[in-house]
Amino acid sequence: MQVSCNTSFAWLAGELGADALREQAEEFGFGQTLQVPMTATPSTYPEDPDDAQTALTGIGQHEVRVTPLQVAMISAGIANDGVVMDPYLVDTVRNRDLEVAEQTDPRALSRAVSDATAQELTDMMVSVVEQGSGQLAAVPGVSVAGKTGTAEFGDSGAAHAWFTGFAPADDPQIAVAVVVESATDNWTGETGGRVAAPIAQAMLEAGVSP
Repeated sequence: MQVSCNTSFAWLAGELGADALREQAEEFGFGQTLQVPMTATPSTYPEDPDDAQTALTGIGQHEVRVTPLQVAMISAGIANDGVVMDPYLVDTVRNRDLEVAEQTDPRALSRAVSDATAQELTDMMVSVVEQGSGQLAAVPGVSVAGKTGTAEFGDSGAAHAWFTGFAPADDPQIAVAVVVESATDNWTGETGGRVAAPIAQAMLEAGVSP
């Protein structure tokens, strides 16, 4: 996790199998059409991958399809002790006298993982930022939990750069997902850790109360 080792996660995917991976993805919100209030396209895990394709899904490749909203929900769920919340854009609607006409109440979507698993994932994500592939997302004086990603597409070496995370790791206030589409077209090092992490760093720093 700390160094974003593809072969480790590909092997783990093969050990767990596609059904277990799909079930866990669905616990985080994959396959659900979300209204925020506009419609968010469901993220998807492939229906019937073979062994090699299952290994690729372990690193987010093959036919895994995911939105930035879904990735942010995953990080927020880990930050929230394993409980994924139903996302919404509008908190309050007020009338012309500024009186509250409508108020959105936070609602849990699912329990994706246990408290203990969420804490283990948080610890691993902190190590990513402190010592691993996500060091450019570090915020001075704040413990940041994060994960880098570099999603190849096509057959020319083109890739999107990703970073997701939350802060402070021990008392979360903000969770983010950053994707820089087509960060590279010939695989010259424009990874999530180099391209997306600095953007996330600015967002996390701005979103953490002093």
